[in-house]
Amino acid sequence: MKHYSVLLKETIDNLNLKEDGIYIDATLGYAGHSKQILNKIKNGFLFAFDADEEAISYSDKELRGIRDNFHIFSTNFSNMKECMKEVNVLKVDGILFDLGVSSPQIDSACRGFSFMQDGPLDMRMNQKQEFSAFDIVNHYDKKDLVTLFYQYGEESKSKEIAEEIIKSRKEKNILTTEELVKIIEKAVGANYFYKKHPERQIFQAIRIEVNNELNVLEKVLPEAISLLKTGGRICVITFHSLEDRIVKRIFKKYSEVNEMLKGLPEIPEEYKPLLKMVHKKPIEASQEELEKNSRSKSAKLRVVERI
Repeated sequence: MKHYSVLLKETIDNLNLKEDGIYIDATLGYAGHSKQILNKIKNGFLFAFDADEEAISYSDKELRGIRDNFHIFSTNFSNMKECMKEVNVLKVDGILFDLGVSSPQIDSACRGFSFMQDGPLDMRMNQKQEFSAFDIVNHYDKKDLVTLFYQYGEESKSKEIAEEIIKSRKEKNILTTEELVKIIEKAVGANYFYKKHPERQIFQAIRIEVNNELNVLEKVLPEAISLLKTGGRICVITFHSLEDRIVKRIFKKYSEVNEMLKGLPEIPEEYKPLLKMVHKKPIEASQEELEKNSRSKSAKLRVVERI
């Protein structure tokens, strides 16, 4: 299974792993980061989350080849706090989020994530879920499609693309990724299509909606912060500006004193910041990594520490 973990060394270094620490990999995927964590925590424990059954099956075998001090929760990381309560773990030493779609998911045409291969309109991270890209493309009304493409895809020709989708599906259901790409090209014209590649933005928007990605991230980050021990760290790798903005805003909120209290000689304990930024700016892929994996280009790693 070919899988490349983005910013692997930088993330592992920034987690400040302790041999007896407890860690969470919120986005197990194909275990690229988890294997490195498990190698370093001989007397600790790793909890991992994923809703993709293929990824879990593969990663379980990979991790067992190292040692067995880990547990995989077969669910989305949005359920992290509840799951940790179930196993009676209230504080951890570090949490990792790698928010990208994994290479095997993108490269598998049957998952429908890629606009470069023909496959069904799917895009579900959790294959038990019924709602898929097919439902959005064939059932959302024009207003909802325009809003979706504009907000989650930041695509300026959202209206034209939505109109062409509505027109096409009146004749028959849109079933495949290739059909959708052709509709997008028809809507915007060849010149704009090959210059701007709007299919990237549209596929991103649909994937975010199918998996409720931004709402889940907004909910889980404050919960993750509450799970951290003093000195514990959260590392988050994002791949587009919408995710990065949410992470940046939440980390900023928890690492600053409220404006109204800034002038006080003594800040009350309950109003002191919970976090400190480990780096002022996000870490990006090195030139060496970019040469090995072009998908690293948009990745940004932000790191905070509980104080």
